[in-house]
Amino acid sequence: MDNEMTVVAMQMILHAGDARSHIADALRDIKAFNFEVAKEKMAQAEKELTKAHQAQTNVLQEEANGVKHELHVLFIHAQDTLMTIKSEYELARQLIEIFESIDGRLKKVGA
Repeated sequence: MDNEMTVVAMQMILHAGDARSHIADALRDIKAFNFEVAKEKMAQAEKELTKAHQAQTNVLQEEANGVKHELHVLFIHAQDTLMTIKSEYELARQLIEIFESIDGRLKKVGA
């Protein structure tokens, strides 16, 4: 069971890390006002976050069904990593909306 939890934790960390890379790319695109490309990167990030979240959910569902898992520090770290990157995702998503709004207003005034 310990090895299984290590594998799950590493899957979560790897997928969340891939999501973070896509988010960082999207932020660079947002800064350059390349919103459509940023949205594509965010869609890739969301796919990775979904994979990481599913790995976590599987463990939680096992627990709910009576399968006991020992406390595993790497799994706790993976959960922390996932939630941190999910927060970064949400902030970047909001930044796209904010920058698109600003860009639209600037275009209206001819700036």
